[in-house]
Amino acid sequence: MTAPRPGRAVRGSQTGRPLMAALDLLGRRWTLRILWELRRGPAGPRELRDRCDSMSPSVLYQRLGELIEAGLVAKDEADRYALTPLGAALGEAIDPLDRWSRRWATEAGPEAGG
Repeated sequence: MTAPRPGRAVRGSQTGRPLMAALDLLGRRWTLRILWELRRGPAGPRELRDRCDSMSPSVLYQRLGELIEAGLVAKDEADRYALTPLGAALGEAIDPLDRWSRRWATEAGPEAGG
């Protein structure tokens, strides 16, 4: 398993620019959801699956492995997963997008999708 890393070729960038590597990692199915749910605190695999609408265990473990390799998540001695300081900083960076999405939901309303 190889997580996207800055400096290595990734989807959309042969040079591995940091932003492109981050977008490749974060664009993988369930990755952002896992990170978002871990903002609430450490969780074991079963609890994390429940928080993530019961995603398949194989996908959960694959994504967790990638996030550990990328330095965003760590596993503690109790076999619980938690954000690293770098992972927590990503959560802070996503906060403005969360605020914007709430505004969008309010202003666009359910009928806005056409």
